[in-house]
Amino acid sequence: MFVWLQALLFAIRHTNGSANEFVNINGGALEACSSEGMALTGWTRNGSCIDENDDTGSHHICINLGSIASSGENFCTVTGQSDWCSSSMTCHEDVTQQCPVQNWCVCQWAFASYIEKAGGCSAIQDIQCNAINAQALAAYEADPDRYGHALECLYERCILSEG
Repeated sequence: MFVWLQALLFAIRHTNGSANEFVNINGGALEACSSEGMALTGWTRNGSCIDENDDTGSHHICINLGSIASSGENFCTVTGQSDWCSSSMTCHEDVTQQCPVQNWCVCQWAFASYIEKAGGCSAIQDIQCNAINAQALAAYEADPDRYGHALECLYERCILSEG
C-alpha cells in the first residue's frame, strides 16, 4: 500500500503545474530544491518550495541540510525539532527508494527562528537562493520589525539589492 501511495504521489508530481509557475527571490523561475540523489522535498512533494494555500508553515525556504552550520548543529537541532534533518526519505527521482535529506523546503517562520537561535545569518547552513519562493521575501518585507534578521539574511546570502 505504501509503495502504491508513493507511486501515485510521483505521478501527481509529474502531471501537476510546474514550479515555473512560481517565482524565486531573484525574480526568476523558481528552481527545484531537491534533485537526484536527495530526498524529495516540498509541501506537495514535488521537489520545489511552491506556495499552497493549505501550507500554514509556508515551506518556502530551500536550505541545504547537508551543509555544516558554524556550531556543528543542524537546522533540526537548533530549532528544537526531532532530527529528521539527518534521516532518509523517498528519493526525488524514485519513490520506491530512500535517499538522504539534503536540500529541503523549510518553514519560513522556522527559518527566521533558526537564524536567531543559531547566532545570526553567518552561523546557519547554506541556502539555495534560486529555489527560495518569493513569497518568503514578501512575508518578511511585510513585517520587518519581526522578521528583519531573516530579511537581511536573504539579502546578504542571495546578494539581493534593496528595492
